[in-house]
Amino acid sequence: MGDFASRKSSNSRLPPEVNRILYVRNLPFTITAEELYTIFGKYGAVYQIRLGDKHKDTKGTAFVVYEDIYDAKAAVDHLSGFNVGGRYLVVLYYQPAKFQRRAEAEEKQKELDELRRRVASNKAKLAKSGK
Repeated sequence: MGDFASRKSSNSRLPPEVNRILYVRNLPFTITAEELYTIFGKYGAVYQIRLGDKHKDTKGTAFVVYEDIYDAKAAVDHLSGFNVGGRYLVVLYYQPAKFQRRAEAEEKQKELDELRRRVASNKAKLAKSGK
């Protein structure tokens, strides 16, 4: 109990982005959840790890959820730039608003691409018909 109280008072003002959920990028594609538990578990109790799947946009990424925010901060402080399998980890605090904005931007880009494709297709049809 004393250890936790001293940790808490020494870090009483955590930056606003500090979060129990970490977003990890640049992972080797062959890494397993067990290996991630070994690496991240050194800094505290890990509640959950969600490893990106085979999709292009999530491959090489993971979410690591700690039970304690101070353990998450220690992991970010120590594991950012850590070499795993010849790759240097990028460890960030998960920021839902930023992820939401990125998802919305990607959705808008898809809509734009579809619209451009339709316009190009219509122009080609008109050119073929000679109008």
